[in-house]
Amino acid sequence: MIFKVYYQESISEVPVRENTKTLFVESESKRNVLSKIAERKFNVEYVQEVKGAYLEYEQQNENFKVLEI
Repeated sequence: MIFKVYYQESISEVPVRENTKTLFVESESKRNVLSKIAERKFNVEYVQEVKGAYLEYEQQNENFKVLEI
């Protein structure tokens, strides 16, 4: 499954919507995604499974890359 992770780069600062970044991770579950990116010290806001038409839409973006951590 592919998950979209919404995060802030700094864990010490208050989250600001305009600074939210995203990345895509291939994993078996949300829990695995969180454990895989824990070492990066991100302030994770939300993890969402991406599938179907939404995945197809995201794949059309030239910046779409799936991390296999």
